Amino acid sequence: MKKLLLFPLLLCYSYFALPHGYIEYPASRAYLCKLQTNKNCGAIQYEPQSVEGLKGFPQKGPVDGKIASAGVAAFSSIDVQNPFRWTRMLIETPDFDFFWRLTAIHKTTKWEYFITRKDWNPSEPLTRSQFELTPFCKYEKVETPPSLVQHNCKLPQNYQGYHIVLGVWTINDTGNAFYQVIDIEIDYKQ
Repeated sequence: MKKLLLFPLLLCYSYFALPHGYIEYPASRAYLCKLQTNKNCGAIQYEPQSVEGLKGFPQKGPVDGKIASAGVAAFSSIDVQNPFRWTRMLIETPDFDFFWRLTAIHKTTKWEYFITRKDWNPSEPLTRSQFELTPFCKYEKVETPPSLVQHNCKLPQNYQGYHIVLGVWTINDTGNAFYQVIDIEIDYKQ
């Protein structure tokens, strides 16, 4: 009987031991909720590392309108999109480093970064049609990463103003990926 009870517990442990991570810099929407810079965020403030959904963006992955939360109902508060809701990170140069903080490490397939289109509407939900569907930065390598991952990327040079970057961390041996949106204000200094 004790062995029968142990098996479901081990299954639960293996589910919750899956990898987790968030973009620490520039701070993602979820991470700013944890820091309480973004207010009234709900459950995401306790678990910015848990924005996990099906991998395969943009062909698969979270449904339109639920991209920021990866479709996790408990995190739906971060799907709210309007020009005034979220704190923006100032970006003054197109050469930029992204830092992921991994709270549980797992073999990785790739990291990708997408940006909203130049003509996106910040008052509309985040959908695939709001994003450039080709990543502006991509790192592909099957590896087990360290707990702090740095990617040097080059943002599009002809962008200005409010945009959103979507960072996607694709896990190698599960059907999932982690999604992080970053609200940025681009003001390149010449």
